[in-house]
Amino acid sequence: MNKNNFAPIADAMQKYSADGALAFHTPGHKQGRGAHSLLKNLVTAEGLRQEVSLMEELDDLHSPHSCIKAAEKFAAELWHADDALFMINGTSSAIQAMILATLKPNDLVFVPRNSHRAVTAGLILSGAVPIFLPVDFSAELKIPLNVTASTIRRAIKKFPQARALILTSPNYYGVAADVKGIAEILHAAGMLLLVDEAHGAHLQFCERLPISAMDAGADLAAQSTHKLLGSMTQTSMLMVRKNFVDVDAVRRAASLLQTTSPNQLLLASLDIARLQMAEVGREKILNAIELSQHLRAEVEKISALSTFDAVKDFELDLTKVTVNVEGAGLTGIDAEKILRHKFKVQCELSDAANLLFIISYADDDAVISKLVDALKSMSKAQCVRRDLMRKAQCVMRNDFSYQMPAKTPREIFFAESEIVPLEKSVGRICAEEVTFYPPGIPILNIGERITAEVVKEISALKKIGNRALSDADFIKVLV
Repeated sequence: MNKNNFAPIADAMQKYSADGALAFHTPGHKQGRGAHSLLKNLVTAEGLRQEVSLMEELDDLHSPHSCIKAAEKFAAELWHADDALFMINGTSSAIQAMILATLKPNDLVFVPRNSHRAVTAGLILSGAVPIFLPVDFSAELKIPLNVTASTIRRAIKKFPQARALILTSPNYYGVAADVKGIAEILHAAGMLLLVDEAHGAHLQFCERLPISAMDAGADLAAQSTHKLLGSMTQTSMLMVRKNFVDVDAVRRAASLLQTTSPNQLLLASLDIARLQMAEVGREKILNAIELSQHLRAEVEKISALSTFDAVKDFELDLTKVTVNVEGAGLTGIDAEKILRHKFKVQCELSDAANLLFIISYADDDAVISKLVDALKSMSKAQCVRRDLMRKAQCVMRNDFSYQMPAKTPREIFFAESEIVPLEKSVGRICAEEVTFYPPGIPILNIGERITAEVVKEISALKKIGNRALSDADFIKVLV
């Protein structure tokens, strides 16, 4: 059997469907026979026939022994891991599983302030105590960069009893930390490196990209296979290095966080995404990089816009193209709306000053050309909002250093709280996350004391149109 042209889960599903067994089992649509026409339009007839689970041939996600086990083994080999777990509750559940498997109540863990809100959920579940670390910010580019190795060294010196670091690399803008150097520092101190590599599933396939977490020596890495590769939305993989991690504990944690009725189509899409990368991954990712570099060159020809392909002291994932729109008198929020509604182009993210475009293996010269034409036209919109841009630079900008919350996220989750107007919250302890999405990174973490500066930042971000995940006019605080 050649693993490079075989997808075990997809093969097992096809065989079950072709066997013609009369269905007296879930799902209720009975392999598509009862499906509504709208559902049939969304999923092919063959897809509905194969949309079953828990049959003997289809294996058990919680105790894989046949096709799922084989598919995970193939994935682990391709991504240079010792083990791989298929996750169908999103990378959020993979991040939470990393935390739950390795941290106990009251364990100290380093958490850079550019961490996704899924990390907070993992801390609530585990009872671990975060030590918030500062993240470098580029005033020139107006984007967050990443945490540095020197920051980690200082943190370890101050908190030598910490158990692990939860590192986001690359970040949403493609800026990668020195994962290899940080892994060496942590391991020398007897600590674990858990990497939120949601935006890095493709790094393995091109030497022009930052090193992947597994190759850099991370102990666990959560990857969003759907974000840059070809699996279906909410599917991810959790990569494991066995040196300092109990693999059985990781699988138990993942099992707690995943449904007992896994969607077989989602599992098959992970299997097929792995197959696609094994077949043509290096060629496809290299092409995406070439396209992104062409896009950057064209953006630089537009006088009102700017971009970059390198960041001082950090590596950059070149498939992420950040375009600054300040020269056009626009906020990123304005520019996103113009592109979406006037030119039918949708970016991945907008902030106070920038647009972010993801260039993937699926793109080609034609779509890049259309994007360039749209950017040229958009740059002439001249919707001047510079007063607002000065007030709201970036959700992830911060001046915090080595902070511990007043209470653990778990304690606060169950503590008595009240809701107060945002302007009256200064000095109180935040009892919820205040997060703008995208990128889903908290501007306020639970357990942090609310400052006047943060209140001004939240108000400014709302004013330019950033969307908060909660009603940011009011905020939940501890009583």
